[in-house]
Amino acid sequence: MDMTLVLRGPVDDADLSALHDRAFASPSDAVTPWSERLARHSLTWVTATDPTGNLVGFVNVIGDGGAHAVLLDTVVDPEHQGRGIGRALVAAAADAARDHGCEWLHVDFEEDRSRFYLDACGFRTTAAGLMRLA
Repeated sequence: MDMTLVLRGPVDDADLSALHDRAFASPSDAVTPWSERLARHSLTWVTATDPTGNLVGFVNVIGDGGAHAVLLDTVVDPEHQGRGIGRALVAAAADAARDHGCEWLHVDFEEDRSRFYLDACGFRTTAAGLMRLA
């Protein structure tokens, strides 16, 4: 795994939007204002870049100002998946949340991601609820 992890590093909105488009197979010309959202709402975030400086992974962490943090938007470029980048991003995010005084790290995920979060990253299942708002 040849990459560089950066905690709270600069984020190029177009690059991160394109990474999400590739990873979630949802091509779009829209650019999400990631930098603004991260600065306003995030406890921290972690980026992963390849040796040439290309963004290949990202995870966002939000917090409640107390003991709880939540992973959001974990993403690895499809061409780089299976190399441990996702695990490294989650581990760095967990360490950063712990350093911020959080005691719990939450994540929700689709069933097809359970092996990654439960087996590779060490999360355990809990009962949770979900309400669609839009």
